[in-house]
Amino acid sequence: MNSFETDIKRAFGSVNFLAGLLIECIILWRAGFESELFQISVPVLASLPYSTAWLGDYQSGYIKEYLPRCGRTSYILGKFLACGISGGGLLTAACLFGLLTGGEDMKWKLLLIFLSGMLWAVVAATLAAAANSRYVAYGGAFVLFYMLVILYERYFKTLYCLYPVEWYAPEHTWVLGDTGVVLLLAGMILLIGVFYYEILRRCIESV
Repeated sequence: MNSFETDIKRAFGSVNFLAGLLIECIILWRAGFESELFQISVPVLASLPYSTAWLGDYQSGYIKEYLPRCGRTSYILGKFLACGISGGGLLTAACLFGLLTGGEDMKWKLLLIFLSGMLWAVVAATLAAAANSRYVAYGGAFVLFYMLVILYERYFKTLYCLYPVEWYAPEHTWVLGDTGVVLLLAGMILLIGVFYYEILRRCIESV
C-alpha cells in the first residue's frame, strides 16, 4: 500500500483543508497579505488539514489494521509529508487567490509561503504527537509563533531570523538572499521531521 498517496488524498480532500482554504482566502480578500490577521492565521490554518491525522488513527485503533499493510517507516513518512504539503499547499493556494504580483519575485514568495506553511503544519503535528492532544495541534504552533514574534519585537530586534513573518515575507538582507531563507526553513523542517519520526516510532512500537 502506498501510504503517502493515501495520506495526500485524505489531507487535500478533508473538510478541514477546504474550510481552512476558504477562511484564508477571505482573510486575504478582506485584510490583505501584510495584515496582522494573515500573520496570525499562518500557523493556525496550516495546522488544520492533517496535523491530527496520526492521533485519529491511533485513538480510533485504525492504525492496527493500516500499519501492517504499509510498514512503520512508510506510515510515519506518509503522515509527515502529507501534513506538511497540505499545510503549505493551503497557504499557497490561498495566496494565489490573493496576490496580484507576478514574475520571479512571485515564485520566490510562493515558495517561502509554502515552506512556512509546511513548517508550521509539521510543528503542530509533532507537538500534538508528543502531547497526545488535538488541542495542542491547533494551538501549539500558534503559541510558538506568537512567542517568536514577541521575542523579536521586544528583545531581539537584530535577530530577524527569529521573526516568523520574515520567513515568508523577508524585509532584511539575508545571506544568500531568499535562498538563505529557503535553506533555513528546509533545515528546520528536516529537524522537526527527526523528532516526529522518533515520537511516532516509539508510540507505534506498542501497537
